Amino acid sequence: MRAKPQTIDEYLAGLKPDQRAALVKVRRAVRAAAPRAEEGFSYGLPAFRLDGKPIAGFAASANHCAYYPMSGAIVEAHKAALVRYDTSKGTIRFPPDAVPSAGLIRRLVKARIAEAFPGPSPAKARSRT
Repeated sequence: MRAKPQTIDEYLAGLKPDQRAALVKVRRAVRAAAPRAEEGFSYGLPAFRLDGKPIAGFAASANHCAYYPMSGAIVEAHKAALVRYDTSKGTIRFPPDAVPSAGLIRRLVKARIAEAFPGPSPAKARSRT
């Protein structure tokens, strides 16, 4: 039995090459949208947290990759943009060769941040003090 990965890099290293490539793109897009977010694991998934709140996650399974916006409301609010993907309440599934665009991931991350931190964003609130 393989050891549980301790970092996102370890998690990615254990994937098939096509899944790894797909999720590296997702990781970069999330990182670009939320550069202050911390990487780790949430609910057993590689994830990003901002000020302790989960804002995004991703994973690979036998037949697909998935992006988790950490909110069912985000999937619902963006359902028109997600029509080409298999979605459920809090999951966006895609084949490794059909990764959501960086622009779409950025919109999903920004929407989650706005939902998690109503009012001024955490970065803006700190810069005023």
